[in-house]
Amino acid sequence: MRQVKFTAMENGNQQDYDLLCESFEEYTSDLPKRILDSLIELKTAYEGYQISRYEHSLQTATRAYRNQENEETIVAALVHDIGGTLAPYNHAALAATILQPYVSEKTHWIVQHHDIFVKYYWGHYRGLDRYAREKYREHPYYQATVDFCHNYDQNSFDPNYDTLPLEFFEPIVYKIFAQPSHNSPYLKE
Repeated sequence: MRQVKFTAMENGNQQDYDLLCESFEEYTSDLPKRILDSLIELKTAYEGYQISRYEHSLQTATRAYRNQENEETIVAALVHDIGGTLAPYNHAALAATILQPYVSEKTHWIVQHHDIFVKYYWGHYRGLDRYAREKYREHPYYQATVDFCHNYDQNSFDPNYDTLPLEFFEPIVYKIFAQPSHNSPYLKE
């Protein structure tokens, strides 16, 4: 295995950073597979629903697909809860951060805020403000987030729904996560 010569970044040279860039590109080329593997981990996320969080993610994406959403929205629907295993208290922020270099500002915002917006359906049962989303009412993506949560997220816990398998979504995941388009510190300006 090739390695850099430095032990502190300030001592690196062009050759070291060329090597790291090559290694980084190899590693990131496998990102779509790691995303798919992380989705599979949702099979064992916390229980209580009639379907697993994995099935919920597939069902959310299936609904977006059947409603003829664009591929970016379908992938966002698929991975919107991907942070649930590592960041159960801020899963939306983690999912949005993963998506950010690959999707539009709008899609990023929807995923980042979906956990606040979906509280409309359950927050009042837990002593939380179901209208917390109202502080964003004037935001240009408010209605899109309301629609995402209503049409795809909150209603995707149905064990009888004809949900598409993960394999159906794999080509779209590979396409969206093939190359960051913006919002990455590793892209040249």
